Amino acid sequence: MDAELAVIGLGSIGSMALWQASRLSGSVVGFEAATPAHGRSAVGGDTRLFRMVYLGRPDYYPIIERSRRLWAELEAETGQHIFLPTGGLSIGTANGGFINSLLEATRVTGAEHRVLGREELAERYPQHNLRPDDCAVYDPRAGVLRTDLAVSAAVAAARANGATVLQNTPVESITETEHGVVVTSGDRTWTFERVIVASGGWSRRLMPDHLKAVTETHRIVLTWFIAQDGTQFAPERFPVFSRLYEDRSLYGAPAVDGVTVKASVDGPPAGRARATPDPASVPRELTPEEIERVTETVTEFFPGLTPTIVRSDAFPDLFTEDRHPLLGRLDDDSRIYCATGFSGKGFKMATGYGHIAAHEALGKQTFDGLDFMRPDRFGT
Repeated sequence: MDAELAVIGLGSIGSMALWQASRLSGSVVGFEAATPAHGRSAVGGDTRLFRMVYLGRPDYYPIIERSRRLWAELEAETGQHIFLPTGGLSIGTANGGFINSLLEATRVTGAEHRVLGREELAERYPQHNLRPDDCAVYDPRAGVLRTDLAVSAAVAAARANGATVLQNTPVESITETEHGVVVTSGDRTWTFERVIVASGGWSRRLMPDHLKAVTETHRIVLTWFIAQDGTQFAPERFPVFSRLYEDRSLYGAPAVDGVTVKASVDGPPAGRARATPDPASVPRELTPEEIERVTETVTEFFPGLTPTIVRSDAFPDLFTEDRHPLLGRLDDDSRIYCATGFSGKGFKMATGYGHIAAHEALGKQTFDGLDFMRPDRFGT
């Protein structure tokens, strides 16, 4: 036996699972096909939004709460500034479906928030060009996560705890046996007691057929624009945001570099709807339709941004049929644990997911209330 646990893929979730597992066991190995935080993984794009006011199942809220505490622990352990508190705005039509759903979510979860009417919203955040019936739900605990820094910090912390990291070692197959799991890369093999599969868009090739049938690798597009006055879009003055209407949507983050603002369309034709069978060959260039859509939206919403895309990129992530993750063992007796399929929504909760995956895979703890994420919901 080469080690107690292997983590395959050291991206958004795998890096956090490795860090958490290294706190629990002195016999942990991480496999990374390239290098941690490499530019073609779903980690790409500089930043991700962290929000406590979350439009989704209330079952996610305990994971968000745990994730916020663990981001702070990772910062304390590594001395890195990963989380930038900015607050967050969710902007939409007053009494519309988006705002009402958010308010219902806060009622159920108890997430701290404040409703801003149009007049107050315009006064406090003049960067936004508002529609006549706009309002916002303000999230005081929201902020920005520095993705590359987060992943590299988690891997460094795991190494400091004694974990082994194998870079440039793409895993080609995993085979479960009576006594362990055999991992193959090129002409080398290893055997582990347990394995966590956390390789995002690359996970499908390591999955059984019934999970391949309910997952697809999708292309996520991100775009950035130049601020005409960078101070107006600095993290201390410009919260992370999402705006959702029937005709268009946009989300983004402040100018963490003092110059460029992330503003990306969420949904077709410039968002997450485009399936890409091969994650290694995701088209990085935007189509003319994607450029037109995001440029039109930014022009309407942000007069303080130069309406020309200054930077763009595209990254792969694994999406499930129901858009909930695959988090858990393949079945009750399996030695293979899935931590993948986060459908473009995993990074904010990456520390929480990593915590769950490490504890459950190592048999230290089982978490209730996660049946909607368990791989066996799709049968065998």
